[in-house]
Amino acid sequence: MARPATPAPAAAPAPATSAPRPDLIFRGATVVDGSGAERYRADVRVTAGVIAEIGRPDLGGDPGGARTIDADGLVLAPGFIDMHSHSDLRLLVEPEHPSRVTQGVTCEVLGQDGLSYAPVDDATLAALRRQIAGWNGDPEGFDWNWRGVGQYLDRLDRGIAVNACYLVPHGSLRMLAMGWDNRPPTPLELDRMRRLLARGLREGAVGMSSGLTYTPGMYADTAELVALCEVVAAHGGFHAPHQRSYGAGALEGYAEMVEIARRSGCPLHLTHATMNFGVNQGRAGELLDLVDRAIADGCDLSLDSYPYLPGSTTLAALLPSWATEGGPDATLARLGDPGARERIRIEVEEKGSDGCHGVVTDWATIQISGVREERLAATVGRTVAELATATGQSGTEVFLDLLLGDQLATTILQHVGHEENVRAIMRHPAHTAGSDGLLVGARPHPRAWGTFARYLGRYQRELGVLTLEETVARMTGRPARRLRLDRRGLIRPGHHADLVLFDPATVRDTATFEQPRLPAAGIEYVYVNGAAVIEQGRTTGALPGRALRRTDRGTRAL
Repeated sequence: MARPATPAPAAAPAPATSAPRPDLIFRGATVVDGSGAERYRADVRVTAGVIAEIGRPDLGGDPGGARTIDADGLVLAPGFIDMHSHSDLRLLVEPEHPSRVTQGVTCEVLGQDGLSYAPVDDATLAALRRQIAGWNGDPEGFDWNWRGVGQYLDRLDRGIAVNACYLVPHGSLRMLAMGWDNRPPTPLELDRMRRLLARGLREGAVGMSSGLTYTPGMYADTAELVALCEVVAAHGGFHAPHQRSYGAGALEGYAEMVEIARRSGCPLHLTHATMNFGVNQGRAGELLDLVDRAIADGCDLSLDSYPYLPGSTTLAALLPSWATEGGPDATLARLGDPGARERIRIEVEEKGSDGCHGVVTDWATIQISGVREERLAATVGRTVAELATATGQSGTEVFLDLLLGDQLATTILQHVGHEENVRAIMRHPAHTAGSDGLLVGARPHPRAWGTFARYLGRYQRELGVLTLEETVARMTGRPARRLRLDRRGLIRPGHHADLVLFDPATVRDTATFEQPRLPAAGIEYVYVNGAAVIEQGRTTGALPGRALRRTDRGTRAL
């Protein structure tokens, strides 16, 4: 455990608005600087929220008024960057954000999977609040006082614990331009999407996300995505797709994303890059060969993944695309129609729904993780197959009745991953870390609280899949380059002091599928913009984070 910081000598009080922040010195830290370079031992001085000096231990003595932390035996690294986060509302509802700061995260990327809350109009916002309540909740009395991307980023700047970047969500653009229609856009509708996207990028978004197994994004064809990615490329952003399949057709889905990047000239970040379901066991090498060929051909490509086998999403995501056309009300009406229910059953149980990645659904792999309706709480933790046995229904009947009874808000775990694929993908040089963590529901996926500590504890220290330097680079310097962060992601003089001090011998995830909201162990201090959000393993309640906006001079706070 880190030795307590040495307090600064007492001084006459000054007004809070004018008191300078005292220098901070990490003494004798093992510095892993985020570049992948070999670790070294040094003192690191922080002044006014910026790394001011890195030198040999005890270099320069002890300046008056400085706080010191004895970091002997501990690793000082740049703060971790979560490349795939679903904290879009949670950051505003609970700005102290313990799920992330307790595992060393100092920046996260919001607006994922093509669905989020900016840009919107009143009708689109109302529909999104219902559609993705399983991802983000729908808090009572919440002040939805924004509509555009810039306004949302302004709202974040009122006070959050970590820094945040935002992706313009393609599905939200499509809702604004053409609702939930399952067809190509007209030229006028496509032009509106392009203009809305360009505005969001000018207001600070770092790129565009797409969710191609979620409605209405899944109705987009390749040409539509190319046209939008041309706009992203022109503004210096990147495309982060949740592609069309992580099951049957996974490789074809990844190849389409590479083709979109090639035709549009847009950098590509393959989000939660996995090869799931039985059809893809042991096939990560085929994905990585595709990635290597694309990079060799000049594609600017990166990817992220989480270090767990199960996935997590909404139960409604398993529905075939036709069943969700028209939005939540139209979907619920179909769920109550006997003819539509039978058609859904055939697709999910016999053919393989496009919402379930073209794979026939195995109800034993679908575990309920959260519900909105209290009367359904007893379903949490049980698989659909178990519920079907208990009730005497078929799996599809349980599935459809849950969706109806919970108004589409049910969340699930999908036990469909493969350890050999997870390890192979994290070894790739283009790899970065992303939690894909949902923060609502009674038993959400533990990756929301454990991803970064699990990379360090299980996959680096215990299994030796990566070196410590490689692991830290995947969580810091490499994602910072993708995001074009201004002076972040590395330990360098002049860089912002987003820092984490951890014990390499004890750091580990403690969150489990039974107790998913437990903080990581071994994370001693976390600083965001030079202010402590974790001290001696405890949250401080400080809110020093900022919205980081894409500009011509890099992605930075305004």
